[in-house]
Parts: sequence; structure tokens; C-alpha cells
Amino acid sequence: MVKAARLLRSFSNKKHINRFLAITVLSGALVFNSNQVNAAVAADSIKVTLTEGTNMATDLSPDKKLIAVDIQGTIWSIPIEGGDAKALTDGMGDDRQPRWSPDGSRVAFQSFRDGYYHIWAVNKDGSGLTQLTYGVFDEREPEWSPDGKFLVFSSDRGGNYDIWKMDLATRAMTQLTNDPANDYFPAYANDGSKITFVSERPSAPGIYILSADGSQKLVVKNAAKLAGPSFNPDGTHIYFNVFTGGFSSLDDVEVSTGTANTLTPKLEDVFPFRASWISPQEYLYSADGKIKRVKVGEKTAQAIAFKAIATVTKSSYTRKTYDFNSGKPKTVKGIKGLNVSPDGKSFVFSALGDLWILQKGTTTPKQLTKDAFLDADPTFSPDGNTIAFLTDRSGAMNLWLHDVKTGKQTQLAKTEYDVNYPIFSPDGTKIAFYQADSKNSWGRGTLQTIEVKSGKIEKIHESLFVPSQPSWSADGKTIALSGLEVYSTRYREGINKILLVSLDKKPDRFVSPVAERSLGMRAKNGPAWSPDGKSMAYVQDGLLWIIAVDPSGTIVGPPRGLTHELSEVPSWTGDSKTLVYMATDTIKTIRVSDGKVESVPMNFKWDYKQPKETIVIHAGKVFDGRNKEYVKNVDIIIEGNRIKEILPHKAGRAGKLVDASDKTIIPGLFEMHTHQHAMGGAKLGRLWLSYGITSLRETGADPYDALERKESWDAGTLTGPREFFTGGLTDGSRIYYGLANSVHSTAQLDLELERASRLGYDMIKTYVRMPDILQQRITNYAHKIGIPVSSHEIFPAMRYGVDAVEHIGGTSRRGYSPKISQMNFTYQDVTELLVKSQMNITPTASLQGGFYAMAAKDPSYYENRQFKVFYSEEFRKGLKDGASQIEKMFPGYLANFGTIQKTVKNLIASGARVTAGTDSPFIPYAMSLHSELQCWVDGGITPFETLRSATLWSAEAVGVSKDLGTLEKGKLADLVIVDGDPLVKIEDAWNVKHVMKNGILFSLEDLLKQP
Repeated sequence: MVKAARLLRSFSNKKHINRFLAITVLSGALVFNSNQVNAAVAADSIKVTLTEGTNMATDLSPDKKLIAVDIQGTIWSIPIEGGDAKALTDGMGDDRQPRWSPDGSRVAFQSFRDGYYHIWAVNKDGSGLTQLTYGVFDEREPEWSPDGKFLVFSSDRGGNYDIWKMDLATRAMTQLTNDPANDYFPAYANDGSKITFVSERPSAPGIYILSADGSQKLVVKNAAKLAGPSFNPDGTHIYFNVFTGGFSSLDDVEVSTGTANTLTPKLEDVFPFRASWISPQEYLYSADGKIKRVKVGEKTAQAIAFKAIATVTKSSYTRKTYDFNSGKPKTVKGIKGLNVSPDGKSFVFSALGDLWILQKGTTTPKQLTKDAFLDADPTFSPDGNTIAFLTDRSGAMNLWLHDVKTGKQTQLAKTEYDVNYPIFSPDGTKIAFYQADSKNSWGRGTLQTIEVKSGKIEKIHESLFVPSQPSWSADGKTIALSGLEVYSTRYREGINKILLVSLDKKPDRFVSPVAERSLGMRAKNGPAWSPDGKSMAYVQDGLLWIIAVDPSGTIVGPPRGLTHELSEVPSWTGDSKTLVYMATDTIKTIRVSDGKVESVPMNFKWDYKQPKETIVIHAGKVFDGRNKEYVKNVDIIIEGNRIKEILPHKAGRAGKLVDASDKTIIPGLFEMHTHQHAMGGAKLGRLWLSYGITSLRETGADPYDALERKESWDAGTLTGPREFFTGGLTDGSRIYYGLANSVHSTAQLDLELERASRLGYDMIKTYVRMPDILQQRITNYAHKIGIPVSSHEIFPAMRYGVDAVEHIGGTSRRGYSPKISQMNFTYQDVTELLVKSQMNITPTASLQGGFYAMAAKDPSYYENRQFKVFYSEEFRKGLKDGASQIEKMFPGYLANFGTIQKTVKNLIASGARVTAGTDSPFIPYAMSLHSELQCWVDGGITPFETLRSATLWSAEAVGVSKDLGTLEKGKLADLVIVDGDPLVKIEDAWNVKHVMKNGILFSLEDLLKQP
């Protein structure tokens, strides 16, 4: 049904609308000229010579004189004999997979220039850049017909990836395959009589041939990951890439017999693209970072040397200043889970780890809870007498009730796993919520209901991937939520739509206010069903909208915009006449009938928890974060929250003595890449500290959730490290994670950038579907307010000043990475660009095999004390069982990990800036960072270099090295007391005995105890 509907839409008059949207979606930003390109290159730009390419695709011109190649998102031409490369495109479009026209005058390629992959073409001299396909779908892997009249490519415009053909004279589209599985990577035979392609058909995956009469034939059945098929000149053989068992190869199948064989040596790192032919006896392909030519029947290839000159800049701007001292109260901005009472007179929310209620007409909120636990997600009952909320007082995040009149609080449900997002049914008899599983990662949960009187729980829906808060229909028969609908099974991205779940067990239904346009970040941004059942409120494009619906949730009217400012977390008053929402940092109400907006003033402050006493730590050894050798037998004198002096030990100094004379002191560790959510509860902060991690860089979160966590930990209302945060993953037209924010226009982007400033973001993280033209705009704004930008991209991001990149591998919109090959190799282009630009990279090596590789080498790995206290036996057992199965499920996953270790070592040895982070909770919080440190050292990086990256270099990357990252006079007192010698044995870094954050000392015993 979905596929048919999309297919109909693609052939309707919407094709003209889609073309208009593709042009206007970036508000005119798609006009490229030399001034724009030059503006991205600063006066102090640095030229970088690239002699290798990571995952580059090649094609040979018909006259056999020029090779078109994509290197780091730019299309270049290189003489067949090798030499200097000439750029044909400007590098701002992520231009990939070039293919020469039959007459050799043009090169077609896929480009992400407008936020979707479309087919573009450029003249052989770099002029005449032209867009050929348009719309809100992706087109990839172009190929010309031999007569030059058509282009074929794969596209998801039909509901999954199929092979499509475009008539270049009329631009008419024809769908050539329509199997429910993905078909892609088409290539013509030289005579134009047939097309080969890859198919993922479950019963018969492999390489197919599509004949002119429409018939399809399976040539070779192969369930491995296949790519880049192409015919030899006489059409008797197909060459294609195979990735299986951790190895990549170029294979050949004889069309008439189906006989296949491997052409390349086992250890050759073959890139997943088409081969092209110099003659019937010789062909080109790319592998090992090189362009190779080889004769049929031979395995020894000749490399074609080239030089491509790219330009990068080193970021230079005034960084945001921080005041980490108490005495200047700050406005509470971490207002999470705002909910209005049915009478519209009260606003309940969580902040600083507790629940608060603000009465209309007052400016100071009243505290409803005050404890060492995390209380969150408050929501009023329909009669306004009860507030349901979550708290981890009983261990897990569980559902409790607060009586508004008496203040009495009782536990309603004690579930085995954490829960979130409770919401009352219209009659108040039930509460819907999500329950996590033992892994509790990313907010995945099963939709459940609980009867308020009996406590009886019923599962309503199987596990959903990070859904929004649910919302009930007026008749209680349907629950609406925001969920992800993907465009294909080939790639994971899609858009947020309203998912309607029937409590009568009818099939789920997706509905969307605007076709092919994503709703806002999945959290509490709607859909919020009005109590009268006639409307749903939701966030889209950063603004608040409503839409008319029937009792079952079917949309029956056009959407109506209510706000012109950034709007979040809508909730209805009981009469369905007013909505309450967060306008960035202000609570506001809006009357639906006429759009009248009123601000709700609030005076609410917090300040740093900071000791006043003097503490003297007698340290046996001190690693200061800068020097390779310890300073021995010294006193670290701490006054308040700062180091006053570090002096040779002297007995009898004034102050509270901490005897660490047989211990080692190191700076507090930084975890440079993590994602969190409130379901982790209060124990999450103690968990980080128990591993000596005193600073976190959270690279994507619901901004109000992250900000509440930051303020709670700094104010001391909850125990935890320092938090350096950003908001959601700032993404493009399509998204995946619940914390991703789909940005469609410069107008919406400007609202998001204003929020970054007003909420005090410490960085901005862009994600994989963000086009360069918008990422450049983000970077310019971020630098004006003094904060860095990070993404998954290296080039051209480093040309216009993006500060950092996450993961040496990681998710890519391409299906392959520009930083690492399928066999985990990284080549000279990546290393040289990182070294010359000094873009900070957090490789997350432990995520890409390091965690399990270290576990396999250490029998006591899972016996770590903190790990056993903070993680359940079920979780620990599941992790161990998973480790034993991972190599079976993903052959080569661990075998190829050593290659990543070599890359990280080479980056540091070459002078790149590398910091330690893990992308937890994909691997367990806190323990993951020590896994990262251990796998660095296991790969040949010294413990000194490793610890320096996790302390000083991390502080420099975050922009706080003035106060953190080293143990020196005047610095903040964030430090760890460990047993052992971590500069010799890195494993000793997790033998934590005490942790100090902001001058406050915690023993490991204190941190392991439930409050």
C-alpha cells in the first residue's frame, strides 16, 4: 500500500511540486557561484595534496584518456597515465560515483547538494553543472545508456529502491523494476540490450540482468553485500564487488553459465564500485586507496599515481567563556516535560531533578519533590487532582502518583525495567506509558497501559523505536504517537509521522499532515490529541501546528500554523481551547481560536554547588595531563573548587587531609561522545563519577533533558559530572533517531540556531543528512557565539571551519564511509586532511569492535566492581552472550579491528588531534570509556598519549582548557585518585578510589551506594 501510494504520487502533478520544493527548500541557498566557494576558503587556508582516496569511485572516458574519480566528495579528472587531478565540481555537493557520457563530453554523478541525492552532470572541463533529477526522493548510482539518450539509476521514489530510467530529452521517468526488495546499482551492456543490477530479494539475492523486454534473470545468487556490477565489453561477463567474511573482493561471473570466481587477492581492499574497461583485455578499478589497472587473468595490478589539491582551514574564533564559580545565580532553563492542568491555572514540569508546579499569576514555582532521585515526566489527570510522574526511588524509573491536594505520593507500578512518557486516558482510569528492556538504550519501549485502581498492566504494542509521548483519542480507543517511517530497508532514514495504534487491535496506520515532510523531534512534541478529540497539536519545522481529525485520528482538514517562534512540548487545557508550550526558554499559552499568545513569567534560579573548605591531598604520584612523567610526593592544596597550589609534600598543612600517598592522581577524565536520557535515572551521574569521568560531551539529546541534567549535576541536586551539551542531532530532510531534528529550510534553521544561543549550547552537532550549504551556515553562526561544530563529515566541512568529526567509521548517508573502507582501512587522504586541518576526531574505536576485542583479551573484564553494581545481572549476561555471538553474526568484525587501532595510532603519530569517546550507550556507559583507552594502548599508543587525549586534549576540544584537563595551579579541582600506575598499565585508570568534581570529594563506596 505504501509503495503503491508513493508510486502514484510520483507520477501525479506532485512531481512539479517536488521539483519546486527541491529548489526552494533551502530558501534560495542552492545558487552556487565562485564567490560562495571562495568565501569558504579563509586567507590562512592550507593546501593539502591527496595521493590516495578512501572509498573513491572511478570511470574511464570513452576515448580512454581521462579517469573521472570522486575523492572526498569532489569529482576530479585524471589523465589515464596519472598525474595532476583537475576538480570538475566545487566540493560542496558530496558528489559521488561519476560516469562518463558515451560521447565523453559530460560526467553524470549523484550529488547531495539540495539535501537529497539527485543525479547531476557537468561538462568535462568543469562547466555546465546541471541538475537532472528533482524531488523529495533519493537517486543514486547513475549510468548512461550507450546511445546517450537515457540515464538509469536507483531511486526510492517507489517505496523502496528500484531501477529507474530517465529520458534525457523529456525528463520522463520510467520504473524498470518493482520488486518489494531493493534493486540498485544498474549498468548497461555496451550494446544497450540489457542492464545488470544488484537485488536484495530474500529468496534469491544476487546479481540480475534486466532485458529489453522487461524479463529479469538471476545470474549469480549471493547473499553477501554486493555492489558495482558492470559488463565487460562484449557483455559475456559481469564484474562486481563482494564483501563477506570481513573481506572485500572483485568477482567475475560468466553470464551464460553463472560461474563466478574471485579476481583479486584476499587481502586487497576493493572499493564497492564499478570497474571500467581500457580494452577487452584490461580494466580499471579502485582498491587500497589507489586507482588500479590490471589485465584479464592477472592478479597483479598497476597503480595509477595522482595528486589532487584540496584546501582546508584551521578554525580560529573567540571561544565561549565559562564561569564555573558559585555566587552568580543562573536562570533555570532545563524545564522538562511541561504539562498544563485541565483548568489552565497550573504548569507542572521537572527541573533540577525534581518536580515543580507554577501557579498562574505567580512567578516562583513550588517544589513538589525534593530527594536524591530523578523525578520526571509529570502529567495531570483529566480532573486535575492527580499528577502521574516517574522516579527511580525504587531502583528503576517507575510510575508514581502525586495527590495535588494532599501532596501524598504513592507508587502505582513497580516494573522490572525503566518506563517513560506516562499519559492519562481521557476518563482517568488508565495511564499509557512505554517500558524499556534490559538494555534501555535510546528510549526504545513497548507501549503499555496500567489501570489506576488495580495496577493491572496490559501490553498494547510491541517495542517501538524511540517513539514520542503517546496521546489518547477522546473515546479512548486509539493512541497516537510520532514514529519513524523509513523510505526503504536499504537505508535506515525516514520521516516522523503520526502513528495511530488501535486498542481494538486494528492494524497500525501512519498519517501525515504534510506528505513527505517530517514532524519535529520525537519526544513530547506531539501529536497531542485535544480532549474533545477534534484536533491534534504537533511541532513541524520548529513551529506549533494543529490539524483537524476524526475520532479515529484520520486527518480531515488542512494543517493550521499557530506560532512563528520555536515551539516545543505542547499540551492542551481541558476545554481544548488553549495550548501551552515552551517558546525556547519561556512558557507560553496560545488561544487556538484567535492565536493570542501570552507569556508565563517565572523567576527560578540555580547556582553551582561549591565547597568552602580547604582540602590537602597528599599524592604519591601525579599525572598532570601534560607531562610524560609523574610528579611525586606532593600536596595538592584545594581551596573551594580550585587548586591553589601543588607543592612538595609537607606534613601538617592546614586543611582536611586526604592521604593518597600510595595512590596516583590523574585529571578527571572526559567522555567525548555519549547520548543520555532521563530513563537512566539518578544513578547515571554516580555511574560516570565512579569510573573517574568528571566531564561529558553529550553530542545529541533532547535539549531540555540534557540541560536539566547539566543544571542538576552542577547545582548538586543530583550527583554527577560536568555536562557539555548540544540539542538534538541537527539533521536534514530525513532522520532516524528520536533525538534527531529534521531541518527543511534556512528559516527553521535560524530558529534552531537562536535556541542554541539562548539555551547556552556548548556545541552544535550536525548529522548525516545535513547538506554542506546549511552546515556552513551553522558553522558561521556557531563560531559567532563561540561554540564548536561537529559532524560525521571531514570534507568539505574542514574547508569552511567545522571543528570536529565523530567516529572513524559511523553512519554515513552514502552506504559507505569517506573515512574508512569496508575492511576498516583509512588512507592518506583522510589522514592528511585531519593532520593539516587539525580538525578534532573522536574515533570511537571501542564502538567499532574495541569493546568486545578488549573483553576477549581479559577474563576479568566483566568483573569490574562498578559494572557489577550499576548493571543488572541480566544486562551483564546479555552482553557476554552477545560478545560470543558477534563474530558469528558479523564475520570480520573483530578480526579487522586491529586495522582501526593502527589508524588511530597513525593519526596521533602524524600529529592529528584525537580524543576519546564511545557513543555509549551502544556500549555500556562509563565502562565504555575505559574500553576505549585500553584498546588505544593495545594498539600501540602509549598510556601517556592516551590519558592526555582523555584529559587535556578533550578539554581543549570542548573549549574549557583554561579550567579543566590538567592538574595545575588555578584549575578546577576535578581529579581522580586511583590505585596503581596508569602511565604504565592503562587498566589501572579504572581502579578508582576517590573522585573529586568541583572540589567535592566522593569515595567509590559513596558512589556505589543507592541514596
